[in-house]
Amino acid sequence: MNSTQLQEVLTNLKIKSLNGIQEAALETFKKSNDLIILSPTGSGKTLAFLLPILSILSEEEKGVQALILSPSRELALQIEQVFKSMGTAFKINSAYGGHAFKIEQNNLSQAPAILVGTPGRLADHIRRESFDPSSIKILILDEFDKAVEYGFEKDMTFIISKCNAISKRILTSATKPKVIPEFTGITKPIELNFLTEIRTPESLSFKSVVSDGHDKLQILFKLLCSISSGNTLVFCNHRDAVDRISEVLREKGIKHGVFHGGLEQVERERALIKFRSGSHTILITTDLAARGLDIPNIEHVVHYQMPVTEDAFIHRSGRTARMNATGTAYLVMAEGEDYPSYLHEKPTLFNLDEELTLPQLPIWETLYISAGKKDKINKVDIVGLILQKGGLEKDELGLIEVQDNASYVAIKRDKIKGLLDKIRNEKIKKQKVKMDIAR
Repeated sequence: MNSTQLQEVLTNLKIKSLNGIQEAALETFKKSNDLIILSPTGSGKTLAFLLPILSILSEEEKGVQALILSPSRELALQIEQVFKSMGTAFKINSAYGGHAFKIEQNNLSQAPAILVGTPGRLADHIRRESFDPSSIKILILDEFDKAVEYGFEKDMTFIISKCNAISKRILTSATKPKVIPEFTGITKPIELNFLTEIRTPESLSFKSVVSDGHDKLQILFKLLCSISSGNTLVFCNHRDAVDRISEVLREKGIKHGVFHGGLEQVERERALIKFRSGSHTILITTDLAARGLDIPNIEHVVHYQMPVTEDAFIHRSGRTARMNATGTAYLVMAEGEDYPSYLHEKPTLFNLDEELTLPQLPIWETLYISAGKKDKINKVDIVGLILQKGGLEKDELGLIEVQDNASYVAIKRDKIKGLLDKIRNEKIKKQKVKMDIAR
């Protein structure tokens, strides 16, 4: 990949230049067969391994050339989307649980140059011979520490054992592994360690609120009413806590979304889409949302339950105060509860509003359309329908996300019902589709 090709990729991604991690990875990849990239979430690791892959892909070669193992479905999809945004001539496909296996098999019948997916689903495809792993020359183990934590070691071992032609390996992690397992095949790596360079930014402040009893739900409700505006992530340690908080907030009339591993894949994707598009400004979640997900512009992070480790605390808090923005992390403490030992300074006490007002409803609502890429639908088709047939202005139309079998569009909340009345029976590319408010 020459400088002209690199500049085309950066232009397509709408970024001016590479950061230090990406430059180092691209240069080091030329010198070493094994590369370890250690850097925090949000530091640009995805592009740091996609660019090296792109630099050695061949248009002449058939079959899967690069395999990327991801610990989560959401991260696999994000990697796929980033690569597609690079605007190259190479094909990429993703494979993950909760997605129709047959559709993935059909996609793999014409093998992509890059295949990204979760270890369990990729192992299943290899067992069923959906693709030939013998052509794979590049292996990426993304967020490796998280993959081990999620119990994917057995699947990863099986997958790598079937890839006999691997000549280049990249392992990324947001924490430094104590040992690199033998099954990875990594023997003499060059390590790029950026973990010490990017810690808690100065633009991130820490505050605490303390309940007057052991039930912290009421103090959380008061906190959300007090901070009122800005995208907010509320972190819990367990799914049950997420669901319990959600039930209480729903009863109190606070609009929000939930995100955890116990939800169906379509529910998880929809929750993130609505959060990204502004239909929800509050997302109650587990540590599943602490790393690797594309959820920008977070102003507030709330630790409803404190994580066990400092690393987890840093990853959660690091969701805010990114890219020179300011942010606040709040600690919700029960009466008499001790601060974790890894906190080096006691957070300042946050004064809650005396008179509570529910957070305002988000200005956006999300429109669901039952057609996507598989139906040859694109963003231009959707914009044309909404502006021409629906009569909306451009500033009343927000984020559009087109998936394989569905599309989601952010519409100004006060316009969506009138829009639906006008377009409900319209067709897109001569196709009859279902359109409604995303639930």
